[in-house]
Amino acid sequence: MIRLGRTALVGLVSCGMAVSAPTAQGQQADSYERASAGTRTLTLGSGTTIKLLLEASNLGTGEIEVAEITLPAGSQGGGHHHGSTEIFYVVEGVMGHVVNGVEHRLEPGMVGVVKPTDEVAHRVLGDGPVKAVVIWVPGGESDRIAPADRWTPIGG
Repeated sequence: MIRLGRTALVGLVSCGMAVSAPTAQGQQADSYERASAGTRTLTLGSGTTIKLLLEASNLGTGEIEVAEITLPAGSQGGGHHHGSTEIFYVVEGVMGHVVNGVEHRLEPGMVGVVKPTDEVAHRVLGDGPVKAVVIWVPGGESDRIAPADRWTPIGG
């Protein structure tokens, strides 16, 4: 595991925003929202909530997605795969980051990484919820998690 401060996390996310190549829709990456409270939210049956902060609709490109995820106390997610590299940065709580059957303890300030070929499960190890920032590269993972009609737009 890697321990990063908030400044390093901002730099990591900013790397995805420094691109100016045209997107598949011909839109320039410099036509992005400079500030946002997020685009949409999703609550899963487990009680896990995902607030999508950065995606193609407000970034202008689908190269990266950034979300805030809250796993409720007692959460014991099952193993699954992603179509993107997934990077977790734990803000609050203690998370069990189980990659290919091996559990890694992630505490605030720590990062966990999963490649698309890995199987991952997320568990809450403490008494309270886990709040984390999750980054998916490339983007599009949010729509693989749930279809667009299950997400609730923010502010709309």
